[in-house]
Amino acid sequence: MCRPGWAQARVTDLRLRDFTRMRRVRDRIDREYARPLDVLELARAANLPPALLSRRFRLAYGASPYDYLLARRAERARTLRLRGARS
Repeated sequence: MCRPGWAQARVTDLRLRDFTRMRRVRDRIDREYARPLDVLELARAANLPPALLSRRFRLAYGASPYDYLLARRAERARTLRLRGARS
């Protein structure tokens, strides 16, 4: 028989692994926001199906990977505009 705390420890471990994957996806988006990224490419890198990646990313960060990418690009454009940079 399993000890009572083992099931909870396993669930906690799975959640931490899942959050680590999502953090890696978010970090990649932050690093490569200027490149053309798509959910399929991000899902392949995270070793998850695209739909599952989108659901888990939304649970972790409150936005889909695509929405997060658009927000990151808009933030960068806003920063460049305020600095007066032309590109």
